[in-house]
Amino acid sequence: MTTVTIHKAKTELSKLIARVEAGEEIILARGDKPVARLVPMTDTKPVIRGAGSLAHLLGKIPDSFFFDPLPDDELEAWEGKYSFDGEK
Repeated sequence: MTTVTIHKAKTELSKLIARVEAGEEIILARGDKPVARLVPMTDTKPVIRGAGSLAHLLGKIPDSFFFDPLPDDELEAWEGKYSFDGEK
């Protein structure tokens, strides 16, 4: 790994990028203190994600669970007709 000052990196940016493209890692330093690292890009293909941890439920929950109207007591609770202590 090569360490380069920020001032030198500004004047030689194209050369440094070419070195990074070739696989080299370069540390950028402000004076003697390292502050950043130039590294080659890894595979940039998008990650295709699956259904997740609830995939086993797909197709098992009936449509009525989502589309049937709520019972009156639940609807009243959503509308704020109950207090938090359970009294009307």
